[in-house]
Amino acid sequence: MIYKQLTRRKFINIAKLSVLFLITSCKGVSKKISIGFYKNFLPVSFINLLPKNWKKENLNFKEDNFNKNLRNKDILLINDGWLGRVELKHFNDISNSLINYLDERSKSYLTNWELLEQKKLYPIGVIPYAVIIKNNKYYKITNKNNWDFLLSRDLMGKMILPNSPRILMSIAERVKNKNAMKSIINQGNIYDDINAIDFLINTDAVLAILPLTICEKYLKFDSRLSIVFPNQGVPLMWNFLLINNNFNQTILHNWIDKLFERSSLNKLIKDGYYLPFSDAYIQSKYKYSSKSARLLNRPSEECWENSWSFNPLKESEKIELEKKWKESLAP
Repeated sequence: MIYKQLTRRKFINIAKLSVLFLITSCKGVSKKISIGFYKNFLPVSFINLLPKNWKKENLNFKEDNFNKNLRNKDILLINDGWLGRVELKHFNDISNSLINYLDERSKSYLTNWELLEQKKLYPIGVIPYAVIIKNNKYYKITNKNNWDFLLSRDLMGKMILPNSPRILMSIAERVKNKNAMKSIINQGNIYDDINAIDFLINTDAVLAILPLTICEKYLKFDSRLSIVFPNQGVPLMWNFLLINNNFNQTILHNWIDKLFERSSLNKLIKDGYYLPFSDAYIQSKYKYSSKSARLLNRPSEECWENSWSFNPLKESEKIELEKKWKESLAP
């Protein structure tokens, strides 16, 4: 009788353990790490370097509950163009061990945010814009040119430009003509970031201004295309990581460590994606001479030094930017 009771009790305990194991297993599945990002400007090589067991979700910045839906992701990867829509106060601070990886350029850029916001932003990539040109043997635009070529009669109405007033106005400020923005707008150009390459290849368009990560792959199969980075500098697109839900940063640290492997670095750099870290090998990719940069279709050290990033806008700055944009649109 005692034996039967012990056996029954043992059976019940085993059953309890089995149920507990099942619940724990299901919980583990439900806790699968999720990362949200907007994939259009990211190279495939970067997406492929994300851990395979992470749940990858494409962000929709136009949805009504944008900030609410961001809270469902453990990690966010977001570029500076959309960062203004994110409520940074809800995210976790970045650990000092990760901050120590950053180079001086990225640390300096972070100082443009309030201190509490700086602690929540982690630069994970910077992408230079490029001027991609069709049949440049005729137009002869080189990295020695400044941005004045945008007012060339030969290019009038034949350019695909960024669909961003802020980027356009920042470029126009580099042109040696006080009415540059109005002149560019009056040319009848196309403004499209997504379909720019299609327009460039299939129409009489001559050049497009795009992030390097979009341009790079087309150089491999269309010999008519070439890339120029004016030594006067180019706009830079920054990508940031944000962390939600008390996410274990050790996991993030381990992944970033793998990005330092030469095979990973070379894939990213080949696709035009630069890591903003102080590692000597990474920094060497920012320091090409003009000749080497031209041969490799990359920005020169001079171009990098003159390039510019976009700081967060205060409300008064937004109003001023909108005012200038409307003035440039006026006939």
